Amino acid sequence: MLPASLDEAVEALAATPGAVPVAGATDLMEAVNAGRLRPAALIGLGRITELRGWRYEDGGTAVLGAGLTHARMDRPDFAALIPALADAARTAGPPQVRNVGTLGGNIATAAPAGDTLPVLAALEATVTLARAGATREVPVSHLLTGLDPLRPGELLTWVRVPLLHAPQVFLKSTGRSGPARAAASVALVLDPARRAVRCAVGAVAPVPLRPLEAEAWVAGCIDWDARGEEGAVTIDPAAAAAFGEYVAGACIPDGALDGEGAGATAARLRRTVSVLARRALGRALK
Repeated sequence: MLPASLDEAVEALAATPGAVPVAGATDLMEAVNAGRLRPAALIGLGRITELRGWRYEDGGTAVLGAGLTHARMDRPDFAALIPALADAARTAGPPQVRNVGTLGGNIATAAPAGDTLPVLAALEATVTLARAGATREVPVSHLLTGLDPLRPGELLTWVRVPLLHAPQVFLKSTGRSGPARAAASVALVLDPARRAVRCAVGAVAPVPLRPLEAEAWVAGCIDWDARGEEGAVTIDPAAAAAFGEYVAGACIPDGALDGEGAGATAARLRRTVSVLARRALGRALK
């Protein structure tokens, strides 16, 4: 089925229980080919042009279509708006994947290594879910964790991202050169208006993790009044290093370090997360 509008797509979902919406299909077809998924039908979203763009909304919010591709998010106009999301899209895979893979697909598939997911979690984005005769707004974090999951007959249509107009960073480690799945990733954004730091760690767990205590602690270590002053030191380097350790310990607890093989792997991952978090904070505070 190839609906030409959102209304047609929602009606098709309601009329065909078990149908799966598909846009870029970069993750979906992998699951189908591997035998992990056997959809009753596919509903192609490629003809719904309104889902492939983005717009501003009153109140300082960007509304992103679920069909926005990674390649489109990597363009300069978008990167100036939400740089961390552009950085995540840029590293999401080879060009053939970025050209067709979509933001909505990344969220709906919810793969642990999904590059955009920690950025959306750190930005506290929300999604609009549409079904016949109704829509609802759900925080991305609630959708990913299953606290408020996608329901039968619902279509993910829009992603709303608050525009902070402040530094934000996305970093990831793959263990190899070139585009590859993340072994660990960190998204970090500053919220100067609230004197807050928001951080999310991806790929180390089934869903992005928010180290809330580490965020609150490091926000108190930053000299917010000195930000922007030439030559000013906004945070003690020791505090930045401690933040990295704090984040890593929150995401990969001591219990995961037990045992020879698995423990050694967890220890390496913990060091990686620590370095990524420290570097992300340093870049955001430059």
